[in-house]
Amino acid sequence: MARRPLPIPGPIYLDTSALVKIYLPEPESAVLDRSLVGRQDLLVSDLALTEVASAVARRQREGSLPDAVGARIYRRLLSDVEEGFFLRLSVVPETHRDAERILMTSRVALRTLDALHLSLAVGAAAASLATFDRRMGAAAATLGLTVFPGAPE
Repeated sequence: MARRPLPIPGPIYLDTSALVKIYLPEPESAVLDRSLVGRQDLLVSDLALTEVASAVARRQREGSLPDAVGARIYRRLLSDVEEGFFLRLSVVPETHRDAERILMTSRVALRTLDALHLSLAVGAAAASLATFDRRMGAAAATLGLTVFPGAPE
């Protein structure tokens, strides 16, 4: 029996680990897709778009993704953003200040980019964070965000 999608309170901020799963088949891609289909409260950031470009380019360099397919995937992502499937958030100076505060107060050892993602999610009043990064999920939970696909172990 297929796992049923879980209701996720919105708005939902998608970090790079979640956004990649929408465009590249990976474990949990289908569950994520079913949980997000038809939603109009999905948030992505310029930072996540840049990280997806990096992930696609890395797979192209490694030979696991043909160049034409990688280019098509990235164009589709940008098209989906342009068409309004996602609300695009920009990194602004306040994002950095809030990320610094998160880094200095978090009991979770965060990477810089993770703190920036959390700053963007909190700044946009997201109710949930879609992530497949346990460390970021743990930090998000301490900030009051619901974490999908579930509480980190």
